Amino acid sequence: MTELSPYDSAEFLDSDEAVAEYLAAAIEQGDAALFRRALGVAARARGMTQIARETGLSRESLYRALSDDGNPSLDTALRVLNALNVRLTASVMPH
Repeated sequence: MTELSPYDSAEFLDSDEAVAEYLAAAIEQGDAALFRRALGVAARARGMTQIARETGLSRESLYRALSDDGNPSLDTALRVLNALNVRLTASVMPH
């Protein structure tokens, strides 16, 4: 029997570019819960302590906001994106 280890996307987010692509793919799905989950994974990949320090938010509030039951404010999401060195942009959707 083959033993499988748990998959953790955070292990593969080892550059700003990888984080940006991961979050862009989540945003493109148009699912707020998926984006929140992806933002949490990206923050974990970078390190919650570092993200907390750079955002001025506590680790506990970040974990809560980015959890499956969380609902981060736009302000929190933008602070986390900034700490991840990622910019949120808008573009016209194709018809």
